[in-house]
Amino acid sequence: MASVDECRQALHDLAARMDANAAKVRDHVNLERTLACRISDLDCAFHGRISDGRLLDLADGDDPDAKIALTTTSDDLVSLVAGHLDVPRALAARRVSVDANPFDLLKLRKLL
Repeated sequence: MASVDECRQALHDLAARMDANAAKVRDHVNLERTLACRISDLDCAFHGRISDGRLLDLADGDDPDAKIALTTTSDDLVSLVAGHLDVPRALAARRVSVDANPFDLLKLRKLL
């Protein structure tokens, strides 16, 4: 089981990757949404916002009103961000669940 700090670092790594890619997708993907990432095995959560192709304002704690909510285990989050776990397969196997508008899911996919 990954630790809370490892999950936090994985999300910051994801934010850095999205930031590096933001210039390429900014003109093609218009997505301004709040995001919650819930870690089921650690009973913790993180939240932030997606804006201009970037993941911003990451902080500890849940956002129950987030427009996009991702729920997974700590190990799966770390594996997803590291590229060891394929997102579509993780979704199909129910290792990851995403609660969002279907159109937001399509846009989010382009950002990652």
